[in-house]
Amino acid sequence: MALIVQKFGGSSVANKEKVFNVAKIITDTYNAGNSVIAVVSAQGDTTDDLIAAAHAINEKPSKREMDVLMSAGEQMSASLMAMAIEKLGCPVVSLLGWQAGFQTSSAYSLARIKSIDTGRMTRELDQNRIIIVAGFQGICKYGDVTTFGRGGSDTTADAIAAAMHADRCQIFTDVEGVFTADPRKVKNAQKLEEITYDEMLELATLGAAVLNNRSVEMAKKYNVELEVLSSLNPVPGTIVKEKIKMEKMLVRGVTKDADTTRISIVGVPDVPGVAFRIFDKLAAKNINVDIILQSYGHNGQQDITFTVARSNADAVLELLNNDYDKVVVDNAVAKISIVGAGMETHPGTASKMFEALYGVDVNILMIATSEIKISVLIDEKDADKAVSAVHAAFFAE
Repeated sequence: MALIVQKFGGSSVANKEKVFNVAKIITDTYNAGNSVIAVVSAQGDTTDDLIAAAHAINEKPSKREMDVLMSAGEQMSASLMAMAIEKLGCPVVSLLGWQAGFQTSSAYSLARIKSIDTGRMTRELDQNRIIIVAGFQGICKYGDVTTFGRGGSDTTADAIAAAMHADRCQIFTDVEGVFTADPRKVKNAQKLEEITYDEMLELATLGAAVLNNRSVEMAKKYNVELEVLSSLNPVPGTIVKEKIKMEKMLVRGVTKDADTTRISIVGVPDVPGVAFRIFDKLAAKNINVDIILQSYGHNGQQDITFTVARSNADAVLELLNNDYDKVVVDNAVAKISIVGAGMETHPGTASKMFEALYGVDVNILMIATSEIKISVLIDEKDADKAVSAVHAAFFAE
């Protein structure tokens, strides 16, 4: 008998019909002789509705109270799923994050998992019950509910799979696996049978919405084999693991990230320690920085430009405005990236990407590279045609 962890996103449980569809997937897995722990996200647009409700009351609510509110969506979803499974005649129990043993840091809204007490889940499985866990939440040392950030239910599922030594962790979404680009936006996007943790981590970090990047980090750390598949169409999905059998493709995927802001600090002193002081301030506030560009110094001054998530733009301005005379913010940008371990041994990959962008008259604002990725910052209005052009250059029809 295998232990299977399954995770279902908000679109997979958005209404009554979809709840029963997921309940059947879970019960079919259980009736096949497996133990099942299922993790669910909030239904449909519930999370966005809760955020809107909070901001209608208080434009700047505390992160602690937002965690209390946001966790309610998953609580509702877990209980409704348990009711549906009861209706189908299987033994089941729903657990909130703290009931499932999740102990976290006290960084409200972006809590990290510190440990999982698996005792309650083990006891429920010993009673042959299906377990439904409310995703993306736990409890901190102060006894407060905490949440893991958007997409955190993936992290919940991976953490349970690691802690319980599950045989497989299945991530169910509204697409059939991991594609070379968003199949809803890019013609001829191809589904991948397998992908490495490193490639998937880069894709997730760079805007591919199919998996949360923290969940991929955890899967890699604890060697949890992931399967990404559709809750609507029962076909084989994509396996995410350490090593794959396929010969390395040059590029595994093309992504778009519109949730990005370019910050430019103009005319900072061209002296040692300036960059450290800027980015140390941001790090102290847990603000992640992506692409960084420092201009050539002239007349004792230089410009420093970098990108952050759009949601952090106001916080960056608040931190830097008092120290520097001119801080320029540009929200009308997007990041386009290609990812693939095969790029290490194929010269000319960057040139091919840049040629594709030139062919559709897209200007490059910033560039960042690593062994398995190339990212460019462009005008947001050009993002969709840029993704299509780059995808066409690397994936012939």
